[in-house]
Amino acid sequence: MKRSVFPFRIIFLLLPVLIFVLSYSCGSREDTNSAKPPEQSSEPQKEKKSESVTKPSELNFTGDPNTVLSRKQVPILCYHQVRDYRPTDSKTARDYIIPPSVFRDHIKVLADSGYHTVLPDELYDYLVSGAPLPEKPVMLSFDDTDLEQFTVAVPAMKEHGFKGVFFIMTVSIGRPHYMSKEQVKQLADEGHAIDSHTWDHHNIKKYAGEDWVIQIEKPSRLLETITGKPINYFAYPFGLWNKEAIPELKKRGIKAAFQLADKRDPLEPLFTIRRIIAPGSLNGQAMLARMKASFK
Repeated sequence: MKRSVFPFRIIFLLLPVLIFVLSYSCGSREDTNSAKPPEQSSEPQKEKKSESVTKPSELNFTGDPNTVLSRKQVPILCYHQVRDYRPTDSKTARDYIIPPSVFRDHIKVLADSGYHTVLPDELYDYLVSGAPLPEKPVMLSFDDTDLEQFTVAVPAMKEHGFKGVFFIMTVSIGRPHYMSKEQVKQLADEGHAIDSHTWDHHNIKKYAGEDWVIQIEKPSRLLETITGKPINYFAYPFGLWNKEAIPELKKRGIKAAFQLADKRDPLEPLFTIRRIIAPGSLNGQAMLARMKASFK
């Protein structure tokens, strides 16, 4: 009898251990199965995170000129010298000069008409990704670093809370009748945009070899050193551009470039953004009418 009972005693003693092992095994399978949904859902979360790193503007920047062209154009005014006429000023020179009283009239008419100034970053985001702008946006741009832009134009703009973009020709910084490094930095610190207008205003159509470094690359680095801010935008000297220039600008970190009143290029609208010169021969109302007609 002992031989017949002994195996049953062993089985009886081992039964709790078998139950524990079976329970642990089932529990492990249940835990493994319950962990699968979080693992599956973690992949979309990773995708969402990577999508948020790439801005819509960066996606559209390289491949969708039709999107840019579909946006309504933002009016952009271009100013140079803000001073009274001199007897020695030629007719051509006067096209680039606006008397201070006329400039103040331009600014007042814009403010009274409900316009709000925007800067290149805002314009860029609007063009590439549809970021919202004020109901009546306008950009005020200034070329060539003239001192009167700092001493006359900026105080007039400040009265109405306006900001502008100053396209700096770096060869002139610190020379008589031009802005100093300190004044350029002050503009940037006060919320105006500082961007590039070459080293010495040579026609970009004639660049070759080291010209791209001298006229584009080094001025941008200098302006970044002065302002502590990136230089992402460029204004063509004389408003003249060609297709060969655009890849060279892109290589050097330029996101968009501004010409004058010619048509935009259908393949590179971001690098042929239109501006118009606001002449001193037009009072505020006449300037406003011309601006509206040009940027329908």
